[in-house]
Amino acid sequence: MSALLVLAVAVAGGVGAAGRFFLDGLINRGHQFRLPVGTLTINITGSFLLGIITGAGAHLGATPVAILGTGLLGGYTTFSTASVETVRLARAGRAGAAVVNGLGMLIAAVGAAAVGITLGTLA
Repeated sequence: MSALLVLAVAVAGGVGAAGRFFLDGLINRGHQFRLPVGTLTINITGSFLLGIITGAGAHLGATPVAILGTGLLGGYTTFSTASVETVRLARAGRAGAAVVNGLGMLIAAVGAAAVGITLGTLA
């Protein structure tokens, strides 16, 4: 692993995190959703895109997979935030919303990753 690759992954991670910050703000601007829709959207789309990259990994090669998968999408997705939001829902007495948020996101993200991998292997 070269220093240049580490730098590229770090820069891509910063771009992914900035993209997440922008998209989450855009989705939530002026809205009061019952669930954290921005985080759900980000994690589901990120899982789908990582699935595509993973599925196409044999054609892409290790370096693009590291930069795009670990860097860009690692910075973009945010399962730690989703976990905290789920706990906050539960602590606010919204157990049903917490279950829907936690399990719903997990099921949707895994499903999106599976579809992405399938599509990626077709590339």
